[in-house]
Amino acid sequence: MTQYLKDRYGLLINGEWVDAENGATFETHNPATGELLALCANASAKDVDRAVKAAAAAQPAWAAKSPAERANILLKIADRIDERALELATVETLDNGKPIRETTLVDVPLSSDHFRYFAGCIRADEGEATMIDENTLSIILREPIGVVGQIVPWNFPFLMAAWKLAPVLAAGCCTVFKPSNHTSLSVLELARLIADVLPK
Repeated sequence: MTQYLKDRYGLLINGEWVDAENGATFETHNPATGELLALCANASAKDVDRAVKAAAAAQPAWAAKSPAERANILLKIADRIDERALELATVETLDNGKPIRETTLVDVPLSSDHFRYFAGCIRADEGEATMIDENTLSIILREPIGVVGQIVPWNFPFLMAAWKLAPVLAAGCCTVFKPSNHTSLSVLELARLIADVLPK
């Protein structure tokens, strides 16, 4: 079952897979067997700063994409998840210890559905203009806020990644994302799966 995994994972910064600046790594193990699954780069404060700078540099171009463009990218992400659903469910089970039935029937399909949901939301979202009185117009205009930092715990790493990534990307924001060091592999595999779909 470990054929789906790489032996070593880096950090995805500015569209490139890189080692931690100090070379630090951590091990991830199958909680059911204790088997070593992979080595993962352990980001330092300098790596986080580098990721934030890369996300900030990417922010204006991503925010400038139309809702239709962002929706199409979210739909591509959902399609990629669906195409590799069994592989992703297997990785989640190996790394997290969840039953394969749960990862196959809940975590992975609900994740792709979440990207589809937010693709639809941004196509249907509208601003709002209301006349408060004869001289006052209130306008609500939704705009990206910038770079968002996100942390996911160990218990639903893949599904929570979708819960956090889909709305941020839909809104036109960029993100620096930290999965749990206990269950990083499904999120890292998601990043491998979609790195060429998203801009750097």
